[in-house]
Amino acid sequence: MFSSRRHFDDLSEREILALAISSEEDDARIYRTFADQLAADFPATAAIFDGMAKEEDRHREQLIDAHQRRFGDTIPLIRREHVAGYYGRSPIWLTQNLSIDRIRAEAEAMERQAANFYTRAAQRSTDAETRKLLGRLAAEESGHVVHAGTLAEVHLTEDAAAAEGKAQHRQFVLTWVQPGLAGLMDGSVSTLAPIFATAFATQDTHTTFLVGLAASIGAGISMGFTEAASDDGVVSGRGSPLKRGVASGVMTAIGGLGHALPYLITDFWTATTIAIVVVFIELWAIAWIQNRWMETPFWRATLQVVVGGALVFAAGVLIGAG
Repeated sequence: MFSSRRHFDDLSEREILALAISSEEDDARIYRTFADQLAADFPATAAIFDGMAKEEDRHREQLIDAHQRRFGDTIPLIRREHVAGYYGRSPIWLTQNLSIDRIRAEAEAMERQAANFYTRAAQRSTDAETRKLLGRLAAEESGHVVHAGTLAEVHLTEDAAAAEGKAQHRQFVLTWVQPGLAGLMDGSVSTLAPIFATAFATQDTHTTFLVGLAASIGAGISMGFTEAASDDGVVSGRGSPLKRGVASGVMTAIGGLGHALPYLITDFWTATTIAIVVVFIELWAIAWIQNRWMETPFWRATLQVVVGGALVFAAGVLIGAG
């Protein structure tokens, strides 16, 4: 099928300069967007990205001067998406829920791609001054990681680093720990009644295992989709809905499977004894996670989880034995 995109090797030197100008303008905007997104929780890193945006502005001005000297004031409209095989940039809204480490990695990839572009563009240039400029920009883009380190020495003080570390820890808890813990609690507690009711009603380990497997996987799918669909993370700051959905869904399934798997054992009382031990371990593990990551007082976590789980377990046994 016919493509309207040009190949890089078919571009004229004027078009290469125009492409470089528009690319520098886009990268400066991306860095400033990163800075805006990080300003509230990571002000020092935001200052670093703001400094990198100013560097891209300086590069753009140098490229515009080169274009004016050689080709005049009218710069052709050519952008990344017009060139086949040219490195692209993700839409900025796809980066809104990235962690700070992923944003830094994205910036590093941007600089590496830009350096490769300028190296290749310099090889195409027949004008000595333009070739010199493109070569210098290639070197500067390659050295922007070092430049970012220099800016970090200015902005990322010990106190700022500590504050950003706390903010990053909070983001990890909101994105992974909180939905994972909610899933583990739901999977561990909500499946107790159907599994043990089936176990004591039938005393058939195979049937009990199938009920536990279905309840665990079904609850995992339900919790995962509910978590992902309930909040896109933009306003609440809880992070990527996909990550939260995966954490919640997987941990829900694990919570239920923990006391369903012992019923693969054919002897009913052996399987039930092991399942009860597993439930005891699960509930105390949940209480520990709440205390460790959510800073819930241990006695309150124990009351909420262990006592609540014991009541659900007792309900399942009574219903099954009734």
